[in-house]
Amino acid sequence: MLVNGKWTAEWHPVQSTDEKGGFVRQTSSFRHWVTPDGRAGLTGDAGFIAEPDRYHLYVALICPWASRTLIARKLKGLEEVVSVSVVEPWLLDEGWHFGDYPGANRDTLNHAEWVHQLYTQADGTFTGRATVPVLWDKKTHTIVNNESADIVRMFNSGFGHLAQSDIDLCPPDLLQEIERLNAEIYPSLNNGVYRAGFATTQISYAEAVREVFGMLDKLESRLADGRDFLLGDVFTEADIRLFVTLIRFDAAYYGLFKCNLRQLREYACLDSYTRRILAIPGIRDTVNIDHIKQGYYSIRALNPTGIVPEGPDMRAYALEGKS
Repeated sequence: MLVNGKWTAEWHPVQSTDEKGGFVRQTSSFRHWVTPDGRAGLTGDAGFIAEPDRYHLYVALICPWASRTLIARKLKGLEEVVSVSVVEPWLLDEGWHFGDYPGANRDTLNHAEWVHQLYTQADGTFTGRATVPVLWDKKTHTIVNNESADIVRMFNSGFGHLAQSDIDLCPPDLLQEIERLNAEIYPSLNNGVYRAGFATTQISYAEAVREVFGMLDKLESRLADGRDFLLGDVFTEADIRLFVTLIRFDAAYYGLFKCNLRQLREYACLDSYTRRILAIPGIRDTVNIDHIKQGYYSIRALNPTGIVPEGPDMRAYALEGKS
């Protein structure tokens, strides 16, 4: 991580632990908002006005949080407005690295070799972990935001006429229910798989796994009435946040993170739901199973040999199952 702008230690997945030895996630540090008129958003400073080719998104295809933002960017038609760079899949000693692995690229904007160099360029005294996604402002040469939930909301409504208006990922009349679902699903499932995988005690692991599968069971029941999406026939931000976890479940969380009571394909409704979302034009382009498997299985704390398994077979989702 970075301490006062200096890289001080090898990357490690466990950011912090609670009194039970459970995984605690770091809070995002940059919380400014892009708005149509440049006024300040919910947090941060004003001045980040929506403009073509002003902003750049840094992502990792392995990362579910970064993939949320890629989906929102795709569905809102912002690909020609917000440029993007993709890091290599492996989690190395200095974190995320830019390079030539298939599906990744170099940082031709800031010429950084490591994502942590973007953080020190934005704040020379930054202390913390250098995470993705990162939304970068080309005009002021700084990080706008590194919280995926904020960036998804910005892509949905912060770019005004620059974005497509035929889809609203957070309709005002559904906001309260979206917020309720997000608050329920995040700790038990989105972050719950990480709490299981990075637990340092048996009790914290067991607690996390119970919550993961309790939520999967609850969601299976919710979809059993034949609805297409979590809130009926409307695809929303809540579906994005759930999908990015589900599409990684069998490939990474089931095996490496020890969430192995059941595979996703054993949940008939959730399995169909995942395929339905993959069929939405543009979403499949944001999923790279090779990056997902290479990335997760590169975590030395969980897989010291670095061996990447051949399975699972993801061809049922029209995704490659082998690395």
